[in-house]
Amino acid sequence: MAADELLPMPMAALTVDCADPPGLARWWQRLLGGEVEIDDEGIATLRTADGQVIDFAYVPEKKSGKNRLHIDLRSADLDAATERVLALGATRADDIYDGDRWRTLRDPEGNEFCILRPIDDPAR
Repeated sequence: MAADELLPMPMAALTVDCADPPGLARWWQRLLGGEVEIDDEGIATLRTADGQVIDFAYVPEKKSGKNRLHIDLRSADLDAATERVLALGATRADDIYDGDRWRTLRDPEGNEFCILRPIDDPAR
């Protein structure tokens, strides 16, 4: 079988390295909905209603530096969504991006993510 016959491959999951897989998975569940499962090895998997899968795997080292990959969320109201995630324990990441087109935040373990404006927002 030729290598190009194996492509494209479907993405199975996005994996986030973290110190507390169950805790961080449940935090993201509050934002995205869905169900969290924890396997025998301690990997927590969040399965959203729209079929997205995010795995949270334990690593002993702390996060250092800016993420090379991050999650973008689309909001119906950028300001309200920002306030909601801040109330859940996110922090602003204005050192990464401090503009008006989207908001960059960090989850409780410091992983950056963005909240985007609605598609029909002229400021987008």
